[in-house]
Amino acid sequence: MIGSDGGFPEDLFINGADEVRIRRRLTLTALGKHPADCVLRVGRLLDVHGREWLEDHEIVMSGRRIAYVGPSGTWRGETACRIDERGLSAVPGFGEVHKHIESSHLTPEYEAAMVLPHGNTWTCEASHEFSNVDGANNLEFWMTARRHGSPLKIFPLPGSATPPTAYEWGGGYYGHGEQSGFMASSLMVAGLDEVMDWPSVWNPDNPSHDRIWGMIQATFEQRGVIEGHAAGMRDPVEISAFAAAGMASDHEAWTSQEVLDKLRRGLFIELRPHSLPEVIRDLIGRGQADWSQFAFCTDDRSCSDTLRLGATDYNVRLAIENGLAPEIAIQCVTINPARHMRLTPWVGSIAPGRCADIVLLDDVPSLSIRKVWADGRLVADEGGYVGETPEIAWPTWATRTVRIERRMKADDFAIRAAPGRETMNAALLRPFHWHDDFITMELPVENGMVQRDSARNVTKFAIVDRFSGEGRTASMFWLGTGPSTPDCALACSMGHDKHNIWVVGSSDAAMAQAVNALIDNQGGWALVDRGRLAATVRYEVGGLMTQRPPEELHTEMEALYQAARAIDWMYEPTYSPRWGPGFPERLAFATLTCAPWRWVLVAPGPLAPEGFVNVRTGETHPIVW
Repeated sequence: MIGSDGGFPEDLFINGADEVRIRRRLTLTALGKHPADCVLRVGRLLDVHGREWLEDHEIVMSGRRIAYVGPSGTWRGETACRIDERGLSAVPGFGEVHKHIESSHLTPEYEAAMVLPHGNTWTCEASHEFSNVDGANNLEFWMTARRHGSPLKIFPLPGSATPPTAYEWGGGYYGHGEQSGFMASSLMVAGLDEVMDWPSVWNPDNPSHDRIWGMIQATFEQRGVIEGHAAGMRDPVEISAFAAAGMASDHEAWTSQEVLDKLRRGLFIELRPHSLPEVIRDLIGRGQADWSQFAFCTDDRSCSDTLRLGATDYNVRLAIENGLAPEIAIQCVTINPARHMRLTPWVGSIAPGRCADIVLLDDVPSLSIRKVWADGRLVADEGGYVGETPEIAWPTWATRTVRIERRMKADDFAIRAAPGRETMNAALLRPFHWHDDFITMELPVENGMVQRDSARNVTKFAIVDRFSGEGRTASMFWLGTGPSTPDCALACSMGHDKHNIWVVGSSDAAMAQAVNALIDNQGGWALVDRGRLAATVRYEVGGLMTQRPPEELHTEMEALYQAARAIDWMYEPTYSPRWGPGFPERLAFATLTCAPWRWVLVAPGPLAPEGFVNVRTGETHPIVW
């Protein structure tokens, strides 16, 4: 078998010159004129191109690629390695059409060790998370693990949401020049990550209009794929405009009717697990026969949830459980996403020229995975990772990203009242507040400061800039979230999609204490309980990820949850069905600024001096008046 480095370092990345050398070798190997590195014999093989099972086949591998596929005994060449797996069924390595690896909170080399046993051998990385932390080094970040020999293939898509809106700023800025440079630099850059800021696309007066269209132009020029994000878009007229603008897909459809309306207007549908069961059952009931324009995507899933549920394999099982034929479900994570992303020369099928990524099943209907091959070698056996996890010394641009060059103080979070006032009117939000208007409430004033009101479920929420070194802070009152227990706070450096620090608390001092803990740890979570730092979780890479095994991170998260059980958490229902009572972990997604959000809180900047802005209209408003 080939060595741990694959024996063919040019196979690690895709570029024109190496591709010619690789395929010359594969051509001769397929003809039997050059020896193979290994021949794998399987009981049957799924041809995803025609959705057909082929009995007793052999897969001939050279380097990290497949040179020949055919009935056992038909290849005419020589090899020193033959492996017989006639008791197993072979399907292609699973691909993620849209995933934020950052949301697993593991660096790419540890993500690989976690997901490869689940059959996930390639991922289209929707990279607007790390790009908002360090846009200049974003592609270098995603290529590093592969350069060190990681068998997981990552196809990065630079983030259109860098920054997410014109009202945000920080660690990255992408326009035409940046996108053009990224796409020209590597054939592994598949296109443009999800276009989320719909108002900036259709409205020429939007301050991000030219930047977004510049990125779209650069992607067209390089024949890349423009991924979409059409959250809350249900009007067929608006869907038509979205497709006309060049967006090729959507992963935000929640209902079967929404799926059909988008499918009928040419959008490739990427189903996420929380809407997948209902959509598949309903579409099967409606007689949907052609699933070639569908893929299953994970989008965001923590390492704890992956350890509990699975990775791409969980999405496939969910589809099978809800009535989809196993072969079609497998196509939705192999050939379908590869075709959509224009990656079929390399991934998506067990065929000559493709990467030697093979999932061996001992039971197809339950998708029971026995072994996984990636890059022409065995990487997982009986659910355990048997490959190597490279040791990477991440540079300071990846590990020193919480740049606040001072200690935060309680006064940083104070909201001052007008002189002589006993009460002030206040603008309030609540998590996932997708209304055109914000909430207003009259709040008490003490010692010249506007106060929380826990009796009415009112707490304080703040965004702290972690990029300028100054720790600029925008504070306001929020409804129905955060701790009601006195002197408590929760802070996190992961706040989609800008990833400034967000903090919610029942006292200003506790909020400052929690943010200072994140500065010390260079990111993660910090929980303060009654003036005591009760728990932290470390995301020391980009403030989003940790360079540790998933089990270690999971243990640390469980300790955070345990400490949080001692605190009373406010709750009030909102638009999102995924917002529930208890520990408010989904606040990490409540700082989004894409559609369907309207009024949001961002770090103070030129277009939003107090941080409170309507991202659809650009309107700003005082926090208190």
